[in-house]
Amino acid sequence: MKVAAIVLGIVTLVGCASPPVSETGSATVDLILINGKIETVDPIVGEVEALAVTNGRVLAVGSTDKIELLATGSTQIIDLNGKRAVPGFIEGHGHFTGIGDALQILNLNNVDNWDEVIEMVKDAVAKTEPGEWILGRGWHQEKWDRVPEDNVRGFPIHTALSAISVDNPVCLKHASGHACFFNAKAMELASITSKTSDPAGGEILHGEGGSPSGLFNETAMGLVHRVHAKEVAKRTDEQRIEDLRRSIRLADRDCLSKGITSFQDAGSSFATARVLRSMAEAGELGTRLWVMIRASNEDLANNLEEARVIGAGDDHLTVRAVKRSIDGALGSRGAWLLEPYSDAPESLGLNTATVASVEETARLAAEYDYQLCVHAIGDRANREVLDLYERTFAKAGARNYRWRIEHAQHVNVVDIPRFADLGVIASMQAVHCTSDGTWVPARLGNARSEEGAYVWKKFMDAGVLVTNGTDAPVEDVDPIASFHSSVTRLLRDGSVFYGDQRMTRMEALASYTINCAKAAFEEDIKGTLVPGKLADIVVLSNDILTVPENEIRDAKVLWTIVGGKVLYSNK
Repeated sequence: MKVAAIVLGIVTLVGCASPPVSETGSATVDLILINGKIETVDPIVGEVEALAVTNGRVLAVGSTDKIELLATGSTQIIDLNGKRAVPGFIEGHGHFTGIGDALQILNLNNVDNWDEVIEMVKDAVAKTEPGEWILGRGWHQEKWDRVPEDNVRGFPIHTALSAISVDNPVCLKHASGHACFFNAKAMELASITSKTSDPAGGEILHGEGGSPSGLFNETAMGLVHRVHAKEVAKRTDEQRIEDLRRSIRLADRDCLSKGITSFQDAGSSFATARVLRSMAEAGELGTRLWVMIRASNEDLANNLEEARVIGAGDDHLTVRAVKRSIDGALGSRGAWLLEPYSDAPESLGLNTATVASVEETARLAAEYDYQLCVHAIGDRANREVLDLYERTFAKAGARNYRWRIEHAQHVNVVDIPRFADLGVIASMQAVHCTSDGTWVPARLGNARSEEGAYVWKKFMDAGVLVTNGTDAPVEDVDPIASFHSSVTRLLRDGSVFYGDQRMTRMEALASYTINCAKAAFEEDIKGTLVPGKLADIVVLSNDILTVPENEIRDAKVLWTIVGGKVLYSNK
């Protein structure tokens, strides 16, 4: 019997058209997975034992005995030996080059206190030439084991940091990415004094006597960042491009090692998108990228038409979205709230971009057929974005927009059905809930926390499409950790953050696969493992769909397969 005939019989069972065939009339089968528990995430097909791949796409799924008949002498066969395979994870919101950048600077994610930060910087100073910048990222004051002795609103004062780094400017970015800590040298280079005014949408924290403490919130970071940017600008164009390519390669390797086959990048410049396109078309990217452009309205107007691309480099790059931010982060009290912070009653947070500016971005996105993705964490920010989306849709006319709110982290309960009514996607990060949950009630109070913080189940029950991710490098890009957070909402202290909002395991898997594909208009090629779709697959050591909850995070990636090719293996 010819292979093509066998395949056609199998494929017909799942309702797909006939497969590609070679010139001899036989299906060309490149890869077969057998003896596994392959969750297709298709509600009709469900779980299968085996899968065949041709030309980078799923050819057929079914039982091992039938799929094995498709093998030829050149077919690669992987025996899963009962292991769980699922569609490749899709990171729903992260910062791709940021991952690569973070891998090249001080990693402050796991420090227990300010003293440990000081010691890490001290070690870096000993290895760094005077005048060179020392960069780090990942600290979060709410996760430390003690409050610094000298502090302003729980944030440290720069004195100790400045004492051990007299000649080196230091920039330590908060885990959220929405605040930064600088030493005296960095502030001196930026001409920051007690008289420096807060910029719109930003805040400089001050210590006793009015002197800057070192903590710069939201847009205020730019007052010092611009000095470092001038240093970077001294490098040649070739050097800067190679720096960028290095970060891209590092991020690509990290994502593949964690089972991520597609990545939705939450904000890159037009220049970065051009480099990504050149790498995609040269076959230099393993991870498939869907990119949001972040630029001024003037640049958007001048470049959106030319920049739009779908499926470049064998479906490795799509640029068809725009990113804006309208507020900051909850941890640094930058989220824009309807009512004051419970632990800072004088503050409603920060509106980091005017509503009029974001609304003009919305107009441009609608004109050039881009998705708009707006960062909104606080309930006031979410409401303002919903309002301006509604106004834009009314003006631009009915269509399938699939615009998104990135994070949708704290919402007022009356706004939840509006997401569904407007077709707005809630692009959420479950791991933020369990990472931050111990201190969220301090910011919002118990009532607001329960009603509207990380309420992905309420969104889902209202008919809202919810996606999942990590916001890497804010959190590690590992999808297993965020999957675990989705189904447990288990905090570091062993408590559960409002457990009625847990996802089922299949809901969590969908949030990391088909839901993300739908959120990018890519459900026809990604998100499930059925014939005709891209053969993007991850094989895990532990069955995250059935093992006890406390064993989910032990799961390791055994193989990451992109387009039918094994791009990562720890076997």
